[in-house]
Amino acid sequence: MTPLARRLGAEALGSSLLAATVIGSGIMAERLAQGNGAVALLANTGATVAALATLIALLGPVSGAHFNPAVSFVEALRGRLTWREAGGYTVAQLVGCCSGALLAHAMYAQPLLQASTHARAGIGQWLAEVVATFGLLLVVLGHRRAEDAPWMVAGWIGAAYWFTASTSFANPAITVARALSNTFAGIRPGDVPGFVAAQLAGALLACPAARALFASSPRRP
Repeated sequence: MTPLARRLGAEALGSSLLAATVIGSGIMAERLAQGNGAVALLANTGATVAALATLIALLGPVSGAHFNPAVSFVEALRGRLTWREAGGYTVAQLVGCCSGALLAHAMYAQPLLQASTHARAGIGQWLAEVVATFGLLLVVLGHRRAEDAPWMVAGWIGAAYWFTASTSFANPAITVARALSNTFAGIRPGDVPGFVAAQLAGALLACPAARALFASSPRRP
């Protein structure tokens, strides 16, 4: 296996397991919470934070553990990935996240192919996705030590689940996958473009902010 193939495999596998966690824990949480939305969101958050931190720590040394086209896009803008590599990462992330949605459905004996009816649209939701993705990229670009990435990224996403109106998708590939699941974590397919545009806007805004804040603080190994 070539080094690039290994990296793409890590991105696809990590993205799949992450999407399966987000969607599967949402299904389990909704079943057990008996209509209590706060309890369901708390369970969904806890599972996502744990899986995200673990996957970043495990696969970060292989591929960088992006699992997110917005991260790969920014890394290409910074010259840390070639555009060809970023394109490969994005395809791997999309395929991985969509396969993770199918895996979650299979585990819960649900129809594999679904289309969400969960409405998520409007200025507040889009602004929330800008904020969530901006904060995520600020953490990605600004953390000083590699070993800090798992807990800092997972911590931000966990917090943003609760303080953003959108519950912090912050990831175009996850957004597409969640449109394929008519469950607690879903989003209507028609609402996906607005979310993705907001996520990319947040990622782009994070670049100059990170450059201004962290330019004089070299990252330690």
